Amino acid sequence: MLFNSWQFLPFIAVVLALYFVLPFRWQNRMLLAASCLFYGAWDWRFLVLLVISTSIDYVVARRIEASHDERVRRRLLFVSCAANLGILGFFKYFNFFVDSAVDAAHLLGMELSGAHLNVILPVGISFYTFHAMSYNVDVYRGKLKPIRSFPDYMLFVLFFPQLVAGPIARAALLIPQVTHPRSVRRDQILAGLWLVLWGYFKKMVVADNLAPLVGRVFEGDSQASGLECLLAVYAFAYQIYCDFSGYTDIARGLAKIMGFELTLNFNLPYLAKSPAEFWHRWHISLSTWLRDYLYIPLGGSRHGTWKTYRNLAVTMLLGGLWHGAAWNFVLWGAYHGLLLCVHRLLGGERADDAKPARPWTAVLSCIGMFHLTCLGWLFFRANSLSQIGGLLRRMATDLSPTHSAVEMLAPLVLFAGLLWLIEAWIQNADDPSVRPAWNWGLGPLTVSGLLAALVVFTSGPPQQFLYFQF
Repeated sequence: MLFNSWQFLPFIAVVLALYFVLPFRWQNRMLLAASCLFYGAWDWRFLVLLVISTSIDYVVARRIEASHDERVRRRLLFVSCAANLGILGFFKYFNFFVDSAVDAAHLLGMELSGAHLNVILPVGISFYTFHAMSYNVDVYRGKLKPIRSFPDYMLFVLFFPQLVAGPIARAALLIPQVTHPRSVRRDQILAGLWLVLWGYFKKMVVADNLAPLVGRVFEGDSQASGLECLLAVYAFAYQIYCDFSGYTDIARGLAKIMGFELTLNFNLPYLAKSPAEFWHRWHISLSTWLRDYLYIPLGGSRHGTWKTYRNLAVTMLLGGLWHGAAWNFVLWGAYHGLLLCVHRLLGGERADDAKPARPWTAVLSCIGMFHLTCLGWLFFRANSLSQIGGLLRRMATDLSPTHSAVEMLAPLVLFAGLLWLIEAWIQNADDPSVRPAWNWGLGPLTVSGLLAALVVFTSGPPQQFLYFQF
């Protein structure tokens, strides 16, 4: 069930109507049933798989707490991680690794044939796998007591606003909100409504209207000029940002309306002045997860310069692979790992902690980092490594202003301009993208404008969110 589908409107209307009349315990039971319905609407088999993995993690966490033998605790944690990663690897990466092995053998002069599995990738499997893994790791580390109620644990994992595309929930943040009565304040409801509206605008007005410009080059015209390719890359930068952050804005908004607080996942990432700052602003719940459960356990920056670079590279490589079973995602992760290593090598970590840069230096740094990010988005969006080479070659040799390029420029400037105009207005809020200034005239005017834009610029069937494939 898509947030931007007509079927979702009666669903959320019934959920909210029941939520505000039920007592606390029945609220949780209703939300669990609603979450199962929401997720099972794609395919009930996905729900069965999710219940199986959730049951394993619930039992393992209880056993870890009960055991005083460190070897037993480690084995139990291994069982949990193996089960989660095994399910993820089977459904998401089996064919990728088989194909890669066949290709590698072919390069060595050997002929191998690989078996392909015709399996459907469960929606949001990468997100809920990370939810569950962090829970059991935190229980093992003694940072968290395991939850007693199995239905409450299931609600923590299945909570429908953030289940499919995040933000990745930390148990320490979400479980207390599940297990304790929640109060909903008027300002929370207003902030939630604003986030929902802002998320729909970013997804349905900006992202969905830029998608055809991106598809024209990456899925269509193999002879597009270099300028068209460049504009398509810029368009994808805004498409993926508005598509993904739009989803998480809607998720956070719906949660706020019900008294839940989900973690901020995006904080104006294209204003980043360095690779490190970009990952403090982009997909924050993933970058902090990778830091806490992969980079730091590998040693972080504690064991010398070269091991720090190794740990950064491994973390970003696996972060790229998390996004999809294809070599372009691995290349994208390696590219960002390289940027982080070069940034650290040039003393960037120390510079980030120094006094604020001069305005023009900051502006130039933002522009430079934006273009480095866009180059990475080319790797991310391309369908093959050969396509990456072809697009780069055309952008380096042919920037002629064709008629098609001029046609692409107007919608790109319009929708990116609208996005920047509103974000420039709200960026001084304590929590960017949370609320307009409800108590003065521009707030209601902006809300009316966003609603009008949704009516004017939305047409056709609802488009799936990009991150559902991850």
